[in-house]
Amino acid sequence: MGDAVVWLNERQLAAWRAFLLVSSLIERQVEQQLRDDAQLSHQQYEVLSRLADAPGRELRMTVLADIALTSKSGLTYQVTQLEKAGLVRRRSCAGDDRGVVASLTDAGLEKVVAAAPGHAGLVRALFVDGLSSEEFEGLSKGLGALVDRLTDSGTHSS
Repeated sequence: MGDAVVWLNERQLAAWRAFLLVSSLIERQVEQQLRDDAQLSHQQYEVLSRLADAPGRELRMTVLADIALTSKSGLTYQVTQLEKAGLVRRRSCAGDDRGVVASLTDAGLEKVVAAAPGHAGLVRALFVDGLSSEEFEGLSKGLGALVDRLTDSGTHSS
């Protein structure tokens, strides 16, 4: 048949379950804060912030899907909603009729700039401040190692 399964030991299973719980609790609170304060979903905020950080405030949709951590269809839905709200525009990619570029409008930039302080404050409170400097450094290095392994990039800097 195949290789025998190597089960997680108690400590590994506890860490995995704690990771899942923390991820879920943080995501719920971030989602709620962004909806309450900015009328945005977390995915929409990610799209806007990634576009705000991009050169010329625009990215190809395929690149945006990768860095905004969503599927192409999920991104298309979110960008459609943001476009209806006047926060994002789409256009054909020059020289590639199949490519589509999403760009941040001035209204989109204003929206993400207004939402950023509350979002950053909550992320700090939920993700950073609950750990000592040493604990946070270890978490940062560990997460960076996992990102490198899972993305085969080997270029993550923590």
